[in-house]
Amino acid sequence: MLYIPGNDYLNILEYCKSRLPYEACGLAGGIKNGDGWHIKKIYFLTNTESSTTHFTMDIREQFAAVKDMHKNGLQMAGNFHSHPCAPAVLSGEDKRLAYDFNVSYMVLSLMDIMCPVLKAYKIDREKNVTGEIIEITS
Repeated sequence: MLYIPGNDYLNILEYCKSRLPYEACGLAGGIKNGDGWHIKKIYFLTNTESSTTHFTMDIREQFAAVKDMHKNGLQMAGNFHSHPCAPAVLSGEDKRLAYDFNVSYMVLSLMDIMCPVLKAYKIDREKNVTGEIIEITS
């Protein structure tokens, strides 16, 4: 289970829309409880590829985000990226590049800009994908 505060969800949505037509990306810091991750802070990162179908997070921004997480008692809870023109499913490349099997991988589809779809997934060592429930909290 992934718990995302409503304001953070809206900020992710606005950030991804502001980066169109390119994919947007970022990290999520949180606290792990027995029933899942509780997101506490979202980090908006630059897609250094400026691509509509791929993303690469700026490495300096990644290090700064992780450092900030540690400073604030948070852990890496997950990451997110947008699909400007595709469904909210992980691509083959997304699965291939997955390296942390303890975090959530979120995809925000903006292919219907009036009806965005955010989904989260877990990926295991064998690259099997399992859908994860997202709860937007108040």
